[in-house]
Amino acid sequence: MPKATKAKKPTDKNKAWSKVKMKEKPYQSGTIEKAKSFLIVCEGETEEYYFKSFPVATAIIKAFGIGKSNAELVECAEELSKLADYKGYEIWCVFDFDKNLNIANQKQGYDSAIEYALKQGLKVAYSNDAFELWYVLHYKDTSGELHRDVYFDFLGKMWDINYRKTGKTIGFAKEVYQKLENDPNVSQSEAIRRAARLFESQNDKIYSEQNPCTTVFELIVELNKYLKK
Repeated sequence: MPKATKAKKPTDKNKAWSKVKMKEKPYQSGTIEKAKSFLIVCEGETEEYYFKSFPVATAIIKAFGIGKSNAELVECAEELSKLADYKGYEIWCVFDFDKNLNIANQKQGYDSAIEYALKQGLKVAYSNDAFELWYVLHYKDTSGELHRDVYFDFLGKMWDINYRKTGKTIGFAKEVYQKLENDPNVSQSEAIRRAARLFESQNDKIYSEQNPCTTVFELIVELNKYLKK
């Protein structure tokens, strides 16, 4: 396990948490008088740059997309939580299910990752089937078990793009927050309400059986407390 120092053992070089530490100086947003600090460890860059776009005034947001499995992501967040650099940070793990019939024991892995993260005192914003459900909920309510392809097709139609191709780029990910904020046909407050309703209707089920469901709204509610007025 790494100690709370900047030194790294040679055997740690390829670990997810170590790669995060070796990146360029993380994104920082906010003022000198910060009220809260968030470390958001994400599965991909779609989520990373969405959270970096939040115009917070009295908080710091550091987000990383590490491209790892659910379990590896939680391990990374756990190791980072032990470092002095992130002392006092509220640490969130952001990942989704992305159902894949070719992955053995995927449900068990997803459930175990969430359970382990919570036991370690980490926050979890999980989505089933995909993070994009959060975007869709800005436009409409939804119910019934859905696959991420349904979300991709809907967003592609709303934004007049090939979401699978364009929507997954860094450039587009950086624009999504403002795109949703500036669209008169959507509402973040309604997205929060819809997501909360979905969660409340299924929170008696195991995590992998909660579909459609996203707890990203819980992180959004926290970040919104520190937005620029």
